[in-house]
Amino acid sequence: MNFASSELTQQVAQTAKDFAQQHILPHVMQWDETQEFPVQTFKQLGQLGLMGVLVPEAYGGAGLGYFEYVSIIKEISKVCGSVGLSLAAHNSLCTNHILTFGNEYQKKKYLPKLASGEFIGAWGLTEANTGSDAGNMQTIAIKDGSNWIINGTKCWITHGKSGDVAVVICRTGEPHTSGNSTAFIIERGTKGFNAGKKENKLGMRASETAEMIFDNCIISDEQRLGEVGDGFRQSLKILDGGRISIAALAVGIAQGAYEAAIKYAKERHQFGQPIANFQGISFKLADMATEIAAADLLLLQACDLKERHEKLTKQSAMAKYYCSEVAVKVANDAVQIFGGYGYTKDFPVEKFYRDAKLCTIGEGTSEIQKIVIARNVLS
Repeated sequence: MNFASSELTQQVAQTAKDFAQQHILPHVMQWDETQEFPVQTFKQLGQLGLMGVLVPEAYGGAGLGYFEYVSIIKEISKVCGSVGLSLAAHNSLCTNHILTFGNEYQKKKYLPKLASGEFIGAWGLTEANTGSDAGNMQTIAIKDGSNWIINGTKCWITHGKSGDVAVVICRTGEPHTSGNSTAFIIERGTKGFNAGKKENKLGMRASETAEMIFDNCIISDEQRLGEVGDGFRQSLKILDGGRISIAALAVGIAQGAYEAAIKYAKERHQFGQPIANFQGISFKLADMATEIAAADLLLLQACDLKERHEKLTKQSAMAKYYCSEVAVKVANDAVQIFGGYGYTKDFPVEKFYRDAKLCTIGEGTSEIQKIVIARNVLS
């Protein structure tokens, strides 16, 4: 395994870094305070090809691989975890689900609009009472001739209010039975498809999280993704890639917090010298650097398996678990290094601290990742 960055990966990362510095950094705290989801920024990302990173050029995408993809997510997340999260959800969940399991008609209809940023994508699996217990979901789709009638509510959905199109997994069989769910593509504006409550969150506040409500929502069978009953199997495959996205998001947040801490430790003087000279600070920075490097290697290992189309459930779970826990620890240490200033909104580390926690929860908690890893190592 050779994880040395290619020239292409470096160029793509630099493009994302430049965009983040110019178009995201000046607005980070404003978006966070107002919980504004910056739709126009995502339109601009689409113009750069960053809304369809993994989509082949034939469908209007950039046609890049996972190494380029995670480099983009890391660079954006070093500046703003919210934008990184939304970019990841759009690319790896909604867009990737249609790319992976859509038929040719569905790909040609939706992928160019998603890749260009004309459409923002959402992906709906989670419900209020069925987070990891997806086999018991209560959003139900019933076949009615050549149509499906959908009723239920999805929650904690990224872009649940502003998304133009959503991939939604609905129960089409009995609870807790094999093959009891099916995936559908549902466009905003479809009668019976409405947005519900928008969550008021601790962190990731500029990444919109809201309910999607279906009240006798009627869609054509043409909107079905794959076979009836195949929805949960599809979701597990999509989540393998999604875990890589969250791992990249976590590494980016950790790197952002670490770089801010390094800069501050060199500039802040106490007792006539930079605080970086004191062992209590320098050892924290040493631990942070080591843990980020280890997390990044786990992330790159998962990317390598994904690129080679090999089984990666264990490795993606390991990457997601470890990277997210490292992000929380590094952000916490960064706040400590800043001292009282780290607890204020005048410096960036308090936001990294708030944003990092989501990484240990979204797309499967750390505890769920341990279950996945344990099942794989014990099988």
